[in-house]
Amino acid sequence: MKDKKLKILLVEDDTNLGFLLFEFLESNGFDVKLYRDGISGLNGFFSSEFDFCIFDVMLPQMDGFTLAENIREKNKKVPIIFLTARSMKEDKLKGFRIGIDDYITKPFDEDELLFRIRSILNRVNNIASSETQQEYKLGNIIFDVQNQVLKIDSESKRLTTKESKVLAMLARSENKIVNRDEIMKEVWGETDYFIGRSLDVFISKLRRHLQADPRIKIETIPTVGVILSISEE
Repeated sequence: MKDKKLKILLVEDDTNLGFLLFEFLESNGFDVKLYRDGISGLNGFFSSEFDFCIFDVMLPQMDGFTLAENIREKNKKVPIIFLTARSMKEDKLKGFRIGIDDYITKPFDEDELLFRIRSILNRVNNIASSETQQEYKLGNIIFDVQNQVLKIDSESKRLTTKESKVLAMLARSENKIVNRDEIMKEVWGETDYFIGRSLDVFISKLRRHLQADPRIKIETIPTVGVILSISEE
């Protein structure tokens, strides 16, 4: 029996580019569903199951940011790549705050897109297989890695995929400095200024999530890394 093809949701309003990407991805073994606007793409996502999403940022009816936000509300794990003709720092940070996995700026080489897709899929699979410890006790908080949930007394707080990945790296190395570049490479697949800024945003979010127990501290060591520590009673 043949392996099941990975299913990609492609939302691109440029007719020529959309067709070229559809044909290219199909020829490389993916099962691709193409939509031309954000609303159709959103309806398509919820009418089927997808393993990967590729969205243009500037879409009619619903832009890529809003499309990704709607999907992230229901699905924290599916990888998302943005295609954009804009390289503004603010756009990239906005996308990473939403929880997308990568950006690729037009014009781009199709092989580069394929490399990024496979890199993200490999990273997701490697992280999933390496998480042998399913729970961490962080002070009075239980971190359920598999379900991406923080359990605080009788309450639960769901994390995004990237928040969970960053916290898992810190929890695995409690009281030890984790190199910033290592975090970026494992969670984002690469390192650059924009990803570094995005990492800072995620660290701030994790601090807020964990503030229910004041003994838990996430400290940033400038130019070096990040350390998760829990003080004694």
